Amino acid sequence: MKDISTINPKRILVCQLRQIGDVVLATPSVSLLHKKYPHAEIHVFTEGKCAEVFENNPAVQHVWVIDKKKLANPLKALAFYRKVGRSGYDLVVDFQQLPRCRWMLLFSNASVKLSFKPPWYNRFLYTNWPDFIPGGYAAKYKAGVLKPLGIDWDNEKPQIFVSDEERAEGRDCLSSLGVSESDTLVTVDPSHRRETRRWSAESYGKLIALIAQEREGVKFFLLYGPGEKDVVEKVKSVADLGEQCVMLEKPGSLRLMAALIERAVLHIGNCSAPRHFAVGVGTPSITPPGSSSSAWTFPSPEHEEVVPEGLECQPCGNEKCASGLMKCLNELKPEVVLERVLEKI
Repeated sequence: MKDISTINPKRILVCQLRQIGDVVLATPSVSLLHKKYPHAEIHVFTEGKCAEVFENNPAVQHVWVIDKKKLANPLKALAFYRKVGRSGYDLVVDFQQLPRCRWMLLFSNASVKLSFKPPWYNRFLYTNWPDFIPGGYAAKYKAGVLKPLGIDWDNEKPQIFVSDEERAEGRDCLSSLGVSESDTLVTVDPSHRRETRRWSAESYGKLIALIAQEREGVKFFLLYGPGEKDVVEKVKSVADLGEQCVMLEKPGSLRLMAALIERAVLHIGNCSAPRHFAVGVGTPSITPPGSSSSAWTFPSPEHEEVVPEGLECQPCGNEKCASGLMKCLNELKPEVVLERVLEKI
């Protein structure tokens, strides 16, 4: 591999297709690239559902959006990948090595194609990779790919840039639900597609009710995505706080979610994208991680995980619990989480 520590690229493409939380965790690397190469154009290659993460980001000049419906036709897909690959990039950074990234790289004439160490059958697609990336926080791990460029992660946080217009939209949304600017707001994300990372709706409802007993004037905004409304409705029912606990009739956009979490004094939720948004907008967070490891938690006292003490099996990282008991979630009592919450609000 050639030495690329002294290159001076004029146009950079960053590839991070999914999931939303992983895309948020790629924003520190984008910032590091911008800091290293302030005069370079930085473009991003990502899926449509994730593109909003980069809105208002001063380091990003263009986002290539993958529309899966439009690219269902193989010929149209190849034409799109060729268009992206042949857009004059000097440096391509691929954080995933997914098939769509690899197709684009086949057409790319970039002089430097950087990624984590690829399997032998993909190595012809890349010019450089680090020999070793240390573990730790997930955004730090991603930034480890940039080591051959002479770039090191220095505790950079994910970044979500909320505009004044988006803040105004958030205020209007809350006002329509009876939340005033003087109310203390807590956002709550009780959903997750994996059962081993989803603290129960009953537990969230009980926690919210306990917080309301201990802290006057707190209102709760329940976040949810497509197909998750039944979960937040269950939380709202268990909490039984009436207009003190609010939600939208339909899921809002990622940009609205960012504005609402930024407005909050605390975010409480499972190990999913909103917890990374909280870091990105500077709002403290508390997470019952379930099977997830601490690699998803930004290393700062503002962002905490709460797990039952003495569990040798946590974290396991599994999608199914080997014992079927899911002790990491089922043995976590709302009263324990409440103690952490009261320290923050």
